[in-house]
Amino acid sequence: MAATPSTPKLNRDYERRPYWHATMPVLPDRSGRTLPDSVDAVVIGGGYTGLAAARALAKAGSNVVVLESRTLGWGASTRNGGIAHPGYKWGPASMIKRYGHELAARLYEDSVEATTFLGRTIQENGIEAELRLNGYMELAWSRRDAEDFDGEVETRTGWGTPARAIPFERLSEEVGTRAYHAGLAIDTGGVLHPGKWFAGLVGLAEQAGADLHEGVRATSIRRQADGRFVVETSRGAIQARDVLVATNAYTDGAAPAMRRRIIPIGSYIIATEPLPEELARELSPTGRAYFDTRNFLSYWHVSADRRLIFGGRVSFFPTTVDRTAKLLFRRMLEIHPQVAGYRVEYSWGGKIGMTFDRMPHIGRSNGVTYAMGCCGSGVVLLHWLGTKAGEWIAGGAAPALAKLRFPIVPAPYEGRPWFLPVVGEYFRARDRMARSTPPDQSPEGQSPEGPAPA
Repeated sequence: MAATPSTPKLNRDYERRPYWHATMPVLPDRSGRTLPDSVDAVVIGGGYTGLAAARALAKAGSNVVVLESRTLGWGASTRNGGIAHPGYKWGPASMIKRYGHELAARLYEDSVEATTFLGRTIQENGIEAELRLNGYMELAWSRRDAEDFDGEVETRTGWGTPARAIPFERLSEEVGTRAYHAGLAIDTGGVLHPGKWFAGLVGLAEQAGADLHEGVRATSIRRQADGRFVVETSRGAIQARDVLVATNAYTDGAAPAMRRRIIPIGSYIIATEPLPEELARELSPTGRAYFDTRNFLSYWHVSADRRLIFGGRVSFFPTTVDRTAKLLFRRMLEIHPQVAGYRVEYSWGGKIGMTFDRMPHIGRSNGVTYAMGCCGSGVVLLHWLGTKAGEWIAGGAAPALAKLRFPIVPAPYEGRPWFLPVVGEYFRARDRMARSTPPDQSPEGQSPEGPAPA
């Protein structure tokens, strides 16, 4: 009997920080600056949402201050996977069932507008963000997911994202793996370098006149009798006509009503060393971004310098970047065994803001505006949602997402997701059950090509 090849081992000399941090411009230190006593608007949170909102407000003539408790972009804005895609967690059929055809179409079309707006902002302002608008692909973890793709093509195309279903036999034209049943190719969106894009957004916000502060934690928000707000911070109080909470997965006790509606979930990423050009082209023949349909999803793309950027949900238990690096490395090789033997150079993680209905939200609570809940689609949606929030505060119209009720998490919950390990095991079991048949094996028997890695 032939010996089974041993599984390649993960090298341990990778850097424990985001690849994006290592390759983005160094931002000036904005801590310790004098805070104003009174402004038109306070924005709490210095990520995509907060900076986009501050830019919009400043362009409308408002005196606006941004408060960031750590450093600008410290959270998901510079820790994400760099995938810029339209749409939401729910597919078209689920959206129609939940919201009706008219509102579902409008919500989806807003996400398409958000994608276009991101690309236009980067291109018109000459931001070197490694933007590549080659589209993206969903990959079917189960046979049922593959069957659903056929039904989505017409709706997605009609809603502004040209799409086509790719059967298993033709997947190699789109992606270098045999680990999935089929694909849904969508020719809208693409990938970028989150750190370089964020640095550009910081510049745009400051050019518009926004006052940016780091190392300032907002501790409470209260409304006065005259309708104005007082935002208490770790460095004093600020009076403001308007307040926007844009803290997403890092929402805390300063906004307790919002904290009860956001579930912080860990997402983790590794980045390989630069790959040979031929191998990079084999992994991603079209330069698309990829993610799959399992609950413990994987997402990946090949970067501009030919690294495989590979991320996913791998644990709902407390964990470390060393443990998640091992799990991601193993999963990466199951999908792309071609990269065995290449080193991992970076490993990192962060939190995304999930909501109970898996939708982002914008609205007002006791006069305080909020925009949050990216649910893993924040590169596109939070920049756009922040812009819309700023325009709304300045007197513009609210976006369609403001029509949605923002549900409270139905559990004894104050921001610490104690229930995630149980939920995680439930979704992991569902993923296992959905994978009853390997991708290249029909229910009647295995194809001559042999089993795919799974």
